[in-house]
Amino acid sequence: MAKNLTKHDFDETIAEGVTLVDFWAAWCGPCQMLGPVIDDLAERMEGKYKICKVNVDQEEEISHRYGVMSIPTVILFKDGEVLDKRVGVHPVAELEGMLERA
Repeated sequence: MAKNLTKHDFDETIAEGVTLVDFWAAWCGPCQMLGPVIDDLAERMEGKYKICKVNVDQEEEISHRYGVMSIPTVILFKDGEVLDKRVGVHPVAELEGMLERA
């Protein structure tokens, strides 16, 4: 299961290593489609990469900081820096590819 991040632990979590963050909302249909894919990826990649989620309704400050205008948006961070950003639902193979290229 992907870890839910808040303003209290977001910066610390992405500061080191490779972190994939799914920006989502409960009312978003495409987010509901992507959610299980993200959770599955988190289980399979545990210990290798950090796979996390940010609820845009609860954490507007983080969403604004990274220019999240549409959801779902997935952002890949390496040592706190944005490496890649994708908007919409993407297949798990594409998300895995993003992580491997990091």
